[in-house]
Amino acid sequence: MTTSYHTPVLIDPVLDRARGARRVVDATLGHGGHAEGFARGGAEILGIDRDPDAIATARARLGEARVTYLQAPYASDDALAAVAGFRPDFVLLDLGVSSRQLDDASRGFTFRPGAPLDMRMGPDAPTAAEWLAGAGEEEVAQALHDFGDEPRARRMAAEIVRRRERSPFLTSDDLVNAIRAVLGARSGPGDFARLFQAVRIAVNDELPGLARALPAFRDALVDGGTLAVISYHSGEDRLVKGAFRGWSVACVCPPGLPQCVCGHVSLGEAEPRRAIVPSAEEVAANPRSRSAKLRFFRVRHAG
Repeated sequence: MTTSYHTPVLIDPVLDRARGARRVVDATLGHGGHAEGFARGGAEILGIDRDPDAIATARARLGEARVTYLQAPYASDDALAAVAGFRPDFVLLDLGVSSRQLDDASRGFTFRPGAPLDMRMGPDAPTAAEWLAGAGEEEVAQALHDFGDEPRARRMAAEIVRRRERSPFLTSDDLVNAIRAVLGARSGPGDFARLFQAVRIAVNDELPGLARALPAFRDALVDGGTLAVISYHSGEDRLVKGAFRGWSVACVCPPGLPQCVCGHVSLGEAEPRRAIVPSAEEVAANPRSRSAKLRFFRVRHAG
């Protein structure tokens, strides 16, 4: 039986930018679509993923020649040390959950009836059921507000806590019912997708992990190397855009000084400055790409 692979999002601009790269880190390996393109270009690859199923799928696709595999969260100490030792000239982060994970109902990313509340990208994380059982009311409210843009986050967190005291959250229905209790019967798939995503981001420590990894990947790149990030959530893109903008600044002196005295040095530049988004044709072929934003940062080391 053959394995069906989804076409990676924004693959053409990623591969165009990686052309000529000799050592590439695919820090979110998934089923190996981007990495396959890097391999065709002759690069040596370090492929990282926290999901053992992803590692197995990519290994079957890519083989062992010129590819090193590491099962770990990309922001873990093991992964960051491996990237630093690899000295890449191109690093890719394709954030969020993969299509393969979304399509497997047993992984629990869906709000379809009866699905388990799992949502783990890898075995290192707690399940969504465990997180909903143990997180404090303030932590739940913060996640729903920050990651789900939910204005009634505090009320919803209180409802979750009230319900879990009566019976545990085990399936998608339990979380959907809590959402409906606060948002009303007219709430629908858009609300469920947004709030399930918020729980997923919290469960997998996604934004804090991204904040830890970005400067480490920047510093691991050789001079002139490129960090590429594909984001799907507004919080991810704000973090990436802010980091790239901050790294590009050459002077942080207060306005009005006659000359620079801060000694700050630019660490490179975002190229281009604006995010690259999928074409209408790509969105039509793959609707999950519609919120994707691709940003590049070219590193320039001092000295």
